[in-house]
Amino acid sequence: MASVTLHLRSETKPLEHRSALTPNVTRKLLDNGFKINIERSPERIFDDEEFASVGATLVEEGSWSNTPEDHIIIGLKELEDKDPFPLKHTHVAFSHCYKNQGDWKEVLGRFPRGGGTLYDLEFLTDEKGRRVAAFGFHAGYAGAALALLDWAWQLEHGNKEPLPSKGHYQRKSDLDTEVKEQVSKGVQKNKGKRPRVLVIGALGRCGRGALECCRQAGIPEEQILKWDMDETAQPGPYNAIKEADVFINCIYLSEPLPPFITTDFLKQGTRNLSVVCDVSCDTTNPHNPIPFANQPTYFSKPTITLPDFWDPPLSYITIGKLTSEQQGPCFDHLPSLLPREASEAFSEALLPSLLLLPERETALVWVGAEKMFKGKVALLPQALRQRETTVANGAAKVN
Repeated sequence: MASVTLHLRSETKPLEHRSALTPNVTRKLLDNGFKINIERSPERIFDDEEFASVGATLVEEGSWSNTPEDHIIIGLKELEDKDPFPLKHTHVAFSHCYKNQGDWKEVLGRFPRGGGTLYDLEFLTDEKGRRVAAFGFHAGYAGAALALLDWAWQLEHGNKEPLPSKGHYQRKSDLDTEVKEQVSKGVQKNKGKRPRVLVIGALGRCGRGALECCRQAGIPEEQILKWDMDETAQPGPYNAIKEADVFINCIYLSEPLPPFITTDFLKQGTRNLSVVCDVSCDTTNPHNPIPFANQPTYFSKPTITLPDFWDPPLSYITIGKLTSEQQGPCFDHLPSLLPREASEAFSEALLPSLLLLPERETALVWVGAEKMFKGKVALLPQALRQRETTVANGAAKVN
């Protein structure tokens, strides 16, 4: 069986510190006969020397495009399109181009234009159709952490000023300590009453992460409401959300739903709710079950406070994509708040599939991913499906 060379590229998205490979997973791949090249990275949560110490070869940042064509390029976020040259390699990454996202044709078209292949991490699935690796748990965990921090912040500052900017944490324990301390201060300010937290989607990856964060923060089990499909079988809005202090939405929106909560409903009668965290991030979806949470939030501005809500205030946290008109990076991935632990969990989950790369022509997970790729490529205009060759001056021509 021929050995496989994996080339881990350095991420170029602002404030992205996660990594598709970790030193521990790299060691296991090397032990199984893989060759691993690691681009040096000033942003990655793992030091370059952590990879070198397990036997990986360190290479220059951004060198992936000049590697031999049989090397497999692995990363997390989609490639930058400042210079959208044709792609000749096989790439393993999140591409965000299979659901008719903006510029999806141009993003996807780079692969057939160069003869390359895309194995999209979002669509690597097992025999039951379940994703083999996802960041959901840590998205839920980070979202709950921010929500609890905001709850405590409001008790001290009210509507005067929003929760300050947040950056990534070197270790999950650092975040845990901060959240627990701030919740404790909030409880004192709240006359000894701990927050009541409602999690919808509690049985999924995101929901489990949110629940674990609440427990780590010292929220008693009886103060954590765990809802899933059974509890939302009847249409909303739901009084239970209004009665909770913190609402964390962790559902996967696959079909239209009546709103879980609306501003009109919140203005009726008494309200405890002061913080909403939409981990699901359906801000632009016309069926968004939290209609007022319709703008992205950012590392520089984690929350948006709604007007006309006082005693208590009402703010929300969302995950959104950064557009060219917006300033500063946004929460396009809540797990970026915990890059080390999120990377470790994701990479370990991905490892069994990576070990099958030498057999990717027959291994179900890779066969399925390639089938998905080819099906999406078939939807491209003919001009974006044609193979190009590069000539000496750097221009491209169609074969």
